[in-house]
Amino acid sequence: MKHITNTLIPGTHNKPIVTDIFFTENNTPKPIIIFCHGYKGFKDWGAWNVMAEHFADAGFFFIKFNFSHNGGTVDQPIDFPDLDAFGANNYSIELDDLKDVIDWVTVNNSFKTEADIQNINLVGHSRGGGIVTIKAEEDPRITRLISLAGVSDYASRMSSGDALELWKTNGVEYVVNSRTKQDMPHYYQFFEDFKANEDRLTIKRAAQHLKIPHLIIHGDADTSVRIEEAYNLHEWNPNSELKIIKGANHVFETVHPWEKDTLSQELQEVIEGIITFLNK
Repeated sequence: MKHITNTLIPGTHNKPIVTDIFFTENNTPKPIIIFCHGYKGFKDWGAWNVMAEHFADAGFFFIKFNFSHNGGTVDQPIDFPDLDAFGANNYSIELDDLKDVIDWVTVNNSFKTEADIQNINLVGHSRGGGIVTIKAEEDPRITRLISLAGVSDYASRMSSGDALELWKTNGVEYVVNSRTKQDMPHYYQFFEDFKANEDRLTIKRAAQHLKIPHLIIHGDADTSVRIEEAYNLHEWNPNSELKIIKGANHVFETVHPWEKDTLSQELQEVIEGIITFLNK
């Protein structure tokens, strides 16, 4: 298996996109999977590397990356050494980052015998599930879409009332990262960008207009993104497939760091479901 880590893709927003690629080198173009991490996430979180290896073994060209403003850096792509970048992030930047990754793989001659650019599939976890849904609806290059414990609405996650006024006045609000204990900033531009682009950033609109196969996977023990959000996505796109993983939490019974070579039973079920979906 070929495993290329921490490749730098030039980003639209003056920060590189740190990227990993996993594939079996056999001069056969393989379906591409592009994986987008979620909020307070990163490409090397938990079991994502083991997951990537499983997809590569199954015959896919697997790409995962850090959003340019996720808080990681080139030298330290794990965790959040750059909180200023984290605070300056927004949904529009993440959509641009994903476009940059898609553009990069479609024109990269280094992979022309290994990656099938006519077969590009998006997988998004949590907040990344909303990003891939929006991108899949607006980018005709995307073949299939997988929402993995994905959110169905961004507006409901915004501060409102007195909290919104305080955010505007202070220019920043903070959320505590329970694992790293960091106070992670969100600058008020996050809200301003959302309101300026609210139609584009409405996941319901994107889901209703999807024209490609769509798989929705969610754990029924998810306390971070309620399972009702998966039901919403399925209702908005009745042609989608819905797969519920029994007993699975938001990260499918994995943790960070993940020091095993094997997957949890729940994440293994996720991978098998995605492979079956993509091979139809």
